[in-house]
Amino acid sequence: MQLFFLKDMKNKRFLKRYMAYGAALALMACSGAKTTDNAEAGVATVLPDESNEVTVQVLEKKVFEHELVSNGKLVAGRQADLSFETGGTLAAVHVKNGERVQAGQVIAELDKFRLSNQVAQTKDALEQARLELQDVLIGQGYAADAKDVPADVMRLARVRSGYDQAEAQYELAKYEEEHASLKAPFDGVVANLFAKPYNEAVASEAFCTVVGTDGMEADFTVLESELPLIKTGDKVVVTPYADAAAQYVGRISQINPLVDDEGMVKVKAVVDGKGRLFSGMNVRVSVHRSLGEQLVVPKSALVLRSGKQVVFTLKDGKAQWNYVQTGLENAESYSITDGLKEGDTVIVTGNVNLAHESPVTVVDTEDDL
Repeated sequence: MQLFFLKDMKNKRFLKRYMAYGAALALMACSGAKTTDNAEAGVATVLPDESNEVTVQVLEKKVFEHELVSNGKLVAGRQADLSFETGGTLAAVHVKNGERVQAGQVIAELDKFRLSNQVAQTKDALEQARLELQDVLIGQGYAADAKDVPADVMRLARVRSGYDQAEAQYELAKYEEEHASLKAPFDGVVANLFAKPYNEAVASEAFCTVVGTDGMEADFTVLESELPLIKTGDKVVVTPYADAAAQYVGRISQINPLVDDEGMVKVKAVVDGKGRLFSGMNVRVSVHRSLGEQLVVPKSALVLRSGKQVVFTLKDGKAQWNYVQTGLENAESYSITDGLKEGDTVIVTGNVNLAHESPVTVVDTEDDL
C-alpha cells in the first residue's frame, strides 16, 4: 500500500511539470509571433512597399539672388512745413488734408487789405525819399539825374534823404503781400492742415505740411555681419504692412558708415511709391543682390534628418539620401555649396517621408530650378 502511494505521488508531480512546460511553450510561441509582427511593422514604416509619388527637377547652375530681409519705416524724400510770413486773418483755405497739390498751387490766403495798404504807404514814402535824394544831390552841386555822381557822395546822399530805408520798407511790404498767398513748393499731398477761414493765422507758425509722394525713402537697419552682402545701388523691394500684396521697387542710396551699440547699421533706400505710399508707414524691406551662377535648390527640396540637411535625388527609380551644405538663401531657394553636383535629379516634393532607397514614382518634372 505504501509503495502504490509513492508511485501515485510521482505521477502527479510529473503531470504538473508537464503542464507547466506546455504553458511555457505556448507563452513563448505567442511572444515570438508578436515580436515578429512588430519587427515587420517597423521595417514597413521605413521602407514601404508602395511607391511614393514625387516631383523632380534637374539640378543646374543659375544666377542666384541673395535676399536680406529687414523692417523699416518710410520717410518722404521731400517734406516742407509751410507758414505765412506775417500774421493776419485767413480769407480762404483752398485745400484739405490728403489732397494732392502741384508746385505753385495756392493752398490758403490771408486778407490782403492791410498788406495792400501798407504797400501803398511805403511806395509813397519811397517817392518822397527820392525827392529828398534829388535835393541833397542838387545841394552838393550835381544835377538831380546826374550819372557821374561819385559813389561816396551818392552813398551819403541816400543816407541823408532816407532813401535806402524807404526802399527797404517798400520791398518788405511787397514781399509780405506776395506771401499772403501760401503756395505749394513742390508736387505732393497736404497734411496737418487744421486752420479754418476767418480765423487768425500766426506768423512763422506751421500752417500745414506738404509731403512729396514720388520720392519716398525707406529707412532700415542691417546687422554688422550682413554689411558685406549689400552695397549702394542694390535692388530693394518694399512691402507695406498695411497692404501685404503691394510691392514697390527701389535702390539703396546710402549706407551709414557707423555701427551702433547694438551692432546695427542704418541704411536708406529710395523707393518709387507711385503716389500710393505715405510718410511714416511701417514696411518690410527685402534687399536683392545677384551673386552669380550657383547650384540652387527650392526650399521644399531640403529636409532635416537627425538635425542634418538632406536632399533626396532620384536614381534607378529610388530615392538617394544626400547630406548637403547650404550657403545663402532667399524667399524661395537655397544655394548648395556641397553634397550635390550639376545634372543630379533632385526630388522637390513628396520627400517628407522618404528613406534611403525608397521606391518612388515621378508624377511631374519641373523645367528648371
